[in-house]
Amino acid sequence: MPNTEVTHKAPEDLPSWLSYIERLHPNAIEMGLDRIKDIIQKLDLTPKFKIITVAGTNGKGSTCAMLSLAYQRAGYRVGCYTSPHLLRYNERVKVNGVEAPDDALCDAFSVINRARVGSQEADIALTYFEVGTLAAIWHFNQAKVDIAILEIGLGGRLDAVNAFNPDCAIVTNVDLDHQDFLGDTRESIGFEKAGVYRIGIPAICGDAHPPASLIAHAQSIGAKLQCIHQHFDFKLNGTAWAFLLDQKPIYTLPLPALTGDYQLNNAACAVAAIHALQSQLPVKTEAVTEAMRQVTLPGRFYTSEYDPGLILDVAHNPHAAMALAGNLNALKLTWPSSGTDVVPAPRILAVFSMLGDKDINGVIEAVKHEVDVWYIAAIDHARGIAVELLAKALTEAAPSAEVKVFSSLEAAYLQARHDKETYMYRNENDKIVAFGSFFTVASVMQYLFHHQTT
Repeated sequence: MPNTEVTHKAPEDLPSWLSYIERLHPNAIEMGLDRIKDIIQKLDLTPKFKIITVAGTNGKGSTCAMLSLAYQRAGYRVGCYTSPHLLRYNERVKVNGVEAPDDALCDAFSVINRARVGSQEADIALTYFEVGTLAAIWHFNQAKVDIAILEIGLGGRLDAVNAFNPDCAIVTNVDLDHQDFLGDTRESIGFEKAGVYRIGIPAICGDAHPPASLIAHAQSIGAKLQCIHQHFDFKLNGTAWAFLLDQKPIYTLPLPALTGDYQLNNAACAVAAIHALQSQLPVKTEAVTEAMRQVTLPGRFYTSEYDPGLILDVAHNPHAAMALAGNLNALKLTWPSSGTDVVPAPRILAVFSMLGDKDINGVIEAVKHEVDVWYIAAIDHARGIAVELLAKALTEAAPSAEVKVFSSLEAAYLQARHDKETYMYRNENDKIVAFGSFFTVASVMQYLFHHQTT
C-alpha cells in the first residue's frame, strides 16, 4: 500500500523530490519486479540503447567505471547508473561521465511519478531505488545514449535493474552479503545473482570458483556463459597484463589505475564484455588502453584530493575487507627507505563504522592486523549499529586494540587527523583510512567538501 503521508503535489526541486520518493513505499527495500514492470508498460519505457548489466558482491563499481570509460574513449555516448552515491544523488546517473543536472532528474522523477499515480487507492508504491532506476532509463533515452552500464543494487534476479533486458550481463563475484534478502550460502546468493543472465546473450562470471547454482542457471536458460580462468583469463606481465580468450592473448593492456590486485579480475570482466559485444559496438584496443590508464573511482582505496593522508574505502563485507587489508599490508611492506636510513612504515589510523545488518565481526577479523588505532562512531542512519556495540565487537576481536569512541564520524576523523599530525614519535607518512560503509566514507567526504572548498 502507498504511504498515506505522501501527497500528489509534485516537488519543485531535487532535494524535495528525493525526500518525496523516500516516502512512497513503507520499506526501503522490497524485492520484486511487478511494480516496476507496471510502470515500464504504462510508459512504454523501452531502452533505445544497448545495456550491460553488472551484478556481484564486490567490484561492481570498478567494473562499471572501466566499461563506461572504455566506451566513451571509443566515441560512444554512454550512460552509467550506479548506487549508492557519496555526496550527491546526481552521481548515480551520468552521461559520458557527467552527472545528470538537477532539472533533468526532476523531469525524470516527474514522469515516473505521473505514471505510478492512479486513483488514490491504485497508486503504485515504488521504492526509492525503483523510482531512481526508472528515472535513469528515461533520462538515458532522452539523452540518446548508445549504451548504458547498469549496476545491480542488490542481488540480481529481483532487483529493479533486472526489469530491463541486457545485451550482456556480468557477475563479478559471489560472496556473503545481504543474507536477509539473498540467503545465507554462496549457492543461494549465486542463484539470485545469476538471475541477470538471459537466454542467448553473453553471461560473464568473474568468480574464480562460481557456485554450482550460478552455472546451472546459466546453462538451463541457454546463456552464453564465460567464466574467468576457464573461457577468459588475464596474465600479469610487469606493468602490463594480457587478456586471454581460450588461452590465447587478445589484448595487451596497462594495469588498471585503480589500486589492488583484485582489480585485474574486474578489468578482465569488463574486457570480456567489450569483446563479446564487438560486433555490435566495436571498440579499438586504444580505447580500452586509455580506460585502464585513466579510470578513477572515489571510495575504492581512493586518496582524498582534500587530504592526501586519507584513504577512503567503502569496504562493508568480509570479501571487500580482505581486499582492503591486502592493500594496507602492501602499503606497509613496500614503504621505501631514504638512502641508508630506513623510513618507518606508516601507521594506519582507522575511522570506522558499519551498518548493524552487516557482518561486522567478519570485517573486523579481516582487517584488524593492519590497523594501529580505531576511531569509531555510529552512522547517522536507522540501520547504523550503536557505537557501544561496535566498540564491544572490536575489543572482543582484538583485545589489545586501541579504540577511541566519538559522537560522530566527523569528530572521529578530526581526532584521527589531529593525532596523525601530533604524535610524539609521529611518522609524517601515517595514513588515515575511513571504511566500513558507504555512509562512513560519505560522512568524511561531506565534511571535507564543505570545509575545504568554502
